Amino acid sequence: QVQLVESGGGLVQAGGSLRLACIASRSIFTVNFMAWYRQAPGKQRDLVAVITPGGSTNYASSVKGRFTISRDNAGNTVYLQMNSLKPEDTAVYYCNAERHAINYWGQGTQVTVSS
Repeated sequence: QVQLVESGGGLVQAGGSLRLACIASRSIFTVNFMAWYRQAPGKQRDLVAVITPGGSTNYASSVKGRFTISRDNAGNTVYLQMNSLKPEDTAVYYCNAERHAINYWGQGTQVTVSS
């Protein structure tokens, strides 16, 4: 099993920055990948960014150049640095990990960007 706990959400003005953190009960080196998803009210949950144990990253086109996913050296914490935030980035952000073909999710953290 993998337990995930997110933190760092909040209210920020457009153009501002936030850094989300996801603390995992297992190191990223024991899972296939870790990722951040987001879900706005009435919309589906969408992939924002993903990072592999080797450090490869990939981003949704809507956040590329503004968001950065990273991990600490121990691999237990994954971050999402969000810059130049826009009102359309408002959503609940979820941490995700896959291990042995099972997806694990955190409880989510709310990000609200005011215009």
